[in-house]
Amino acid sequence: MSSSNIELNRRTAAPRGEPVAAAVGRVVESVAGGVLRSRRFNIRFWDGSELPATTGAGKHPTILLSGPSALAQLAREPNEIGLARAWARGAVDLVGELDEIFAIGEQMPRPQLSTLDGLRTLYGVWRLLGRDMLRAPTPLSVEAQERTGGIHSTRRDRQSVRHHYDMPTDFHRLVIGQSMVYSCAYFATSADTLEQAQERKLDVICRKLRLIPGARLLDVGCGWGSLVLHAAREYGVRAIGVTLSEPQAEQARARIRQAGSDVASRCEIRVCDYREVDDGPYDAISSVGMYEHVGLAQLDTYIATIHRLLRPGGLFLNHGIARLTPNQVKTSRFIDRFIFPDGELHPVGELIRSLERQHLEVRDLEALREHYALTLRRWLANLAANRDRAVTVAGSERERIWRLYLTGSARAFEQGKLSIFQVLATRPGGTHRLPLVRGDMTKSPATNSAPGRHDLTVQAARPGSI
Repeated sequence: MSSSNIELNRRTAAPRGEPVAAAVGRVVESVAGGVLRSRRFNIRFWDGSELPATTGAGKHPTILLSGPSALAQLAREPNEIGLARAWARGAVDLVGELDEIFAIGEQMPRPQLSTLDGLRTLYGVWRLLGRDMLRAPTPLSVEAQERTGGIHSTRRDRQSVRHHYDMPTDFHRLVIGQSMVYSCAYFATSADTLEQAQERKLDVICRKLRLIPGARLLDVGCGWGSLVLHAAREYGVRAIGVTLSEPQAEQARARIRQAGSDVASRCEIRVCDYREVDDGPYDAISSVGMYEHVGLAQLDTYIATIHRLLRPGGLFLNHGIARLTPNQVKTSRFIDRFIFPDGELHPVGELIRSLERQHLEVRDLEALREHYALTLRRWLANLAANRDRAVTVAGSERERIWRLYLTGSARAFEQGKLSIFQVLATRPGGTHRLPLVRGDMTKSPATNSAPGRHDLTVQAARPGSI
């Protein structure tokens, strides 16, 4: 064999002139647990060569690898963290829709690689990439930093919450819309706009809590103050919101000032942990999209705090995501690393049991799974329509990570892997003012008549309609 036949390409260890796809194909055929041998997608490499799809008819999505570093990163971290890092940097891209790739991934078997298979894979990729294989992966700018303190301590919770919310407010506004409500909306029909559905959700919460003028409302995890504003403006309550994010609090206070002195005089935003609130009793307490940060070990502390702050007869509404599969608490590694550090999801039964242990009476539970699927699809459409602006505001890594996050989340709710519940409870010992008939719960608490401004009737979703 002549020396020219074995001369190595400087960028890859494949013989000079050999397509990268051919070299990768040999590795795939020899190991990889057979997972990539049967594939419904094409893989196109940086030299233009391609491994075509091997199964399925019709047009297939194409995964693009922009250089040796993409392959090296995926070989070193053959998991969702490695894939997310490569995707966020643009080293891995796609011709096609993310939904297609998610659907394919959900149907692919998980590789069952032996230690020997793993070593063979690494050796095969090392022969292909040379020194590129040795470079350690570097974290993304959007990854959660190392946190201090015990998990779900007040100190560590501050760090975790601020990772997600202490980013440019304009980025959130581009995604979630002008309502600045970062939680599941409440749709009457799938034709509703996002803003209509979000305003309806705020009103549903106020009506379930039977808010009347002069009542005291505590909103735990108040975000940018949308519920605080709505409750004060439309129901005349004295509303206090708490958040751990200073930027959120500043934006919420600015929105309150813009609402005028009459509304502003009845609103207050505090930067503090829910465990630090000490000025009860409150007539009503809401917690919308915050419960996911509490953690199973702190659940009784969370509910005991609500009990302490709520007057006898007062109402508590918890609006939170729950798993529909038991015995699984932690979120995915991707969500924990890039989106919600230390977040935990568990079945709604855990919340019900905690409410009972802390002597709060459960009065109503409503499942909104289909509503959150619709909400997430609206957010994805917003991000697509504002992609260039989102990159300018928050950087390409964050925009690409959020595309993954929103797409995966939408699919999880559509497929019934996750759901979201509004659970209403009362502290015994006083008058709760709830109606006898459940259907009257979202009617005006003052007149018990049908609401004039919003149609709160929600049509039942047909199976497979979302």
